[in-house]
Amino acid sequence: MAKRTAIIDIGSNSARLVIFEKTSRYGFCIICEQKSKVRIGEGAYEKEGILQPIGLKRAYLALKSFLNTIKKHEAKKILCIATSAIRDAPNGNLFISWIKRELGLSIKIIDGKKEALYGAIAASNLLPIDEGITIDIGGGSSDMALMHKGNIIDTYSLNLGTVRLKELFFDKSMPIESINEKAKIYIRQELQKLPEHFKHTLAIGIGGTARALSKAIIKESLHPLEKIHAFTYSSRDWRTYLEAIPLSSAKNLKRFKLDKNRYDTIREGTLIFNEILRVIGADFIISSGVGVREGIFLEQLLKGSSFRFPTTLNPSIISILDRFRPFLPTEKTKRNKLNLGSKLYHTLKIHFTQNDDFHRELLYALELSDIGNALTVYKSHQHAFYIAMQELNYGFTHGQIVLIASLLRMHGKELLLKSLYQEYKILLPSKEVLLWLSFIYTLTVFVHEASNGAAIEFHYASKILTITSDKPLYLAKEKIKTLQKPIPFAIIIKDEDHIPKNRALNIV
Repeated sequence: MAKRTAIIDIGSNSARLVIFEKTSRYGFCIICEQKSKVRIGEGAYEKEGILQPIGLKRAYLALKSFLNTIKKHEAKKILCIATSAIRDAPNGNLFISWIKRELGLSIKIIDGKKEALYGAIAASNLLPIDEGITIDIGGGSSDMALMHKGNIIDTYSLNLGTVRLKELFFDKSMPIESINEKAKIYIRQELQKLPEHFKHTLAIGIGGTARALSKAIIKESLHPLEKIHAFTYSSRDWRTYLEAIPLSSAKNLKRFKLDKNRYDTIREGTLIFNEILRVIGADFIISSGVGVREGIFLEQLLKGSSFRFPTTLNPSIISILDRFRPFLPTEKTKRNKLNLGSKLYHTLKIHFTQNDDFHRELLYALELSDIGNALTVYKSHQHAFYIAMQELNYGFTHGQIVLIASLLRMHGKELLLKSLYQEYKILLPSKEVLLWLSFIYTLTVFVHEASNGAAIEFHYASKILTITSDKPLYLAKEKIKTLQKPIPFAIIIKDEDHIPKNRALNIV
C-alpha cells in the first residue's frame, strides 16, 4: 500500500479530499483535508436528474484544486468516487469522461449500498461500538448499514437526500408547515422500502447533517469535550429540539446554535434524520466523525484482515506511538511496564472500586506515558495530555479519552489537578476512583523508570503497600516519599539496595 493515499469523494452537496499517511502496518493519520461545497446536483432533481452547467463548473474547479494539493503532498495513490447525484444523472458518464480527458482523474461511481458499506467499515473500526445502524444522509441519498457483533449484516440506500428535498419541497413558496407535511409524506413512502430487520436502539450518525446536529447539541448541553466523534445523546431528551429545526424559518436557525454553513440544507437533513430514527426505533445516537472516505482507506489498509483491526490493537494508540514515541522500547520493556501497572491495579482495586473496571484505560495511559518527551522533557506530562486529548479519536468514548489524558496529566507529586477535574467532572469517574488510578499510574511509572527489568511484586495489607524487588529501586524511593496517596497508608520497599560488605567507604 502507498505511503500516502488521497481519497476524493464527490457528493451531491460537497466534494471532499482527504490525504491519509500510513505510519505502520496498522497505523495511519490524516495529513490534509479539504472541502468544497460544489452542489453538483443543484437544479438536477427538477430536470430529470440532468447535471446543470453551474454545478459541473464548480466540481471541475474543485477537482483541479484537489489535484494540485495532492501533488504538493506527494500522494502516490488517488481514489476518487462519486455518489448519488452523478450515478443518477443521465449525463453523469459524460462528466466523468470530461474530467478524465481534462484532468487525467479517474472517477469511480459507487452505488448506495457500497456507500453504506464504506461508512459501516469506518464506524465499526473507529467507534467504540460493535452494533447499531449507520445513517449517512447525503445530498441525494440516505445510506444505511445494519451491524451486529462487529459484522455488517445488511446495507440499504434510500432516495432521500438534503438537496433532493430542498429542491422538491423547501425551495417552494409555501408555509413551512405545509412544506413539512408534504416532505414527510414523501419521506415515509420511501422509508416503506426499508427492510423490516433494520431496527436497533443505537443510531450511528454519519455525514454532514448528523455532525452538524451533534456539534450544536454539544454547545446546547455544555458538553465539556468539543469532539464530535463518539459524542452520544438520547433521542428522547433531544426530540423537541430535533423536531423544531425543520419547522424553523431559515432566519431563525441561529437559535439552534447550528453552524451557518449548514443553514442551506439542515432543515431537510434533520427532517429525514427524525423520520429514520422513528422507523428504526433508535433511543440513542452516537456521532461519527468518520465515513465513506475512511472506509475506502481502511478497505485498502485492512486487506487480508477481514477489514477489521486486530482486537488487541487500537488505531489511535498505534498512530500516536508511531508519531510521538521519543524512542523505540523493546517489546520486553513495554511488557514489563504494563505488567507492573496490571499487578498494582489488581492489588489495590478492591480498595477503591467494586463495579467499574478501568484496567484497560490505565494500561493505555502507561503505553503513552512517554509521548510528551517527543516535544521536550520539560513539562512533558502537560504535552502528553494535549496530544492525547487531540489524538485519541478512534475506538474510545469521551469518558475514556478524558480519563486516559487526565492520567497522563497528573504525573507528579499531586494526584489530582482540581481545575481539570472540575472542567471534565461529568465525564470522569468519582474523585476517589480518579485519585487511586492516578496513584497507580504514577507509582508504576516511578518504579518502572528505576527498575531496569527487575522482578517486582506488590502486596497490600493492614494499610501497608509492600513493594518487593530483586534489584535496587533507589531513585524510585526518593520520588515515592513525596508522592501523594489517596488515603493514609505506608509504603515499604524491600529491594536489593545495599553497599557490598567487602567494599569500604572512604570519607574524606
